[in-house]
Amino acid sequence: MAVLTLLGRRLGAAVLLLGVLSALTYGLLLAAPGGPEQVLLGGRPSTPETRAAIREQYHLDDPFPVRYARWLGDALHGDLGTSVYSREPVVTVIADRLPVTAGLAAYALVLTVVVGVPAGLLAAMRRGGRLDQGITLGSLAALSIPSFALSILLLYGFAVRLGWFPVFGEGRTLTERVAHLTLPAVALAAAQAALVVRQMRAAALDLAAQDFLTFARARGLPRRRVWTSYALRNAALPVLTVGGLLLAANLTGSVFVERAFGLHGLGALLIGAVGQKDIPVVQALVLLGGAIVVAVNLLIDLAYLVVDPRVRKGAAA
Repeated sequence: MAVLTLLGRRLGAAVLLLGVLSALTYGLLLAAPGGPEQVLLGGRPSTPETRAAIREQYHLDDPFPVRYARWLGDALHGDLGTSVYSREPVVTVIADRLPVTAGLAAYALVLTVVVGVPAGLLAAMRRGGRLDQGITLGSLAALSIPSFALSILLLYGFAVRLGWFPVFGEGRTLTERVAHLTLPAVALAAAQAALVVRQMRAAALDLAAQDFLTFARARGLPRRRVWTSYALRNAALPVLTVGGLLLAANLTGSVFVERAFGLHGLGALLIGAVGQKDIPVVQALVLLGGAIVVAVNLLIDLAYLVVDPRVRKGAAA
């Protein structure tokens, strides 16, 4: 019951947060210069009657509370409106772009975990040695290179010069999609893997002097087993937190990487929608991003309960 109460409080806070986020986004978009009627008319000449008809059709002259309440009521019923630019339902527009961003985010997270966790653990095992220094230096270099700059380097080196990977696009079949997303995933995962390396190394070193590891070594267990069987699980909580936040960041913040590799994902959609002042699309994307962050944090809390018995006891207390 205590766990359910905790989850109930988190869900209530999440709903409140999403409500405030949607209201702020809606208000800021309305306050920005220009209007959706300019997007609809483009460069064509118009009369005051035409502009008035467009504003009446899209309820642009209604007060902010009325417009927001109408949008919120429709959103609660699954209707996020119609794109001002493409005239398609917003749900359809986002659904067409979501698979690319989701695939890129998942691919980058896999690379981050596969590289970051073992490298961080190896650095802790060889503390002060050449391997530790090399891994630390490599992670520092990866953190220092912006993702868009690394994207250009990867494109020039592995796509243009060597021709190992496609230059742009996302592919159609599964094999083509993996090939198209490899370089973007590497560009997105490089700095994130460096963060996981540093986090894993610090967490493992904090545990090195703990009594249970000293007892395990005193029993004569192999060094590798002590670190992989005992230290790894106990160091998983901070790494789990970082990994969850990185997944949310991949889903909501891969704008520069998508633009560099010509991927038609949510990042490119957001940039275009902001430039066109496509309020329904921008509002839906911001709400989706907030929901992803909230959902990931909730999943992290649930993972804590599974991984660490101390957290379960604290929730039940």
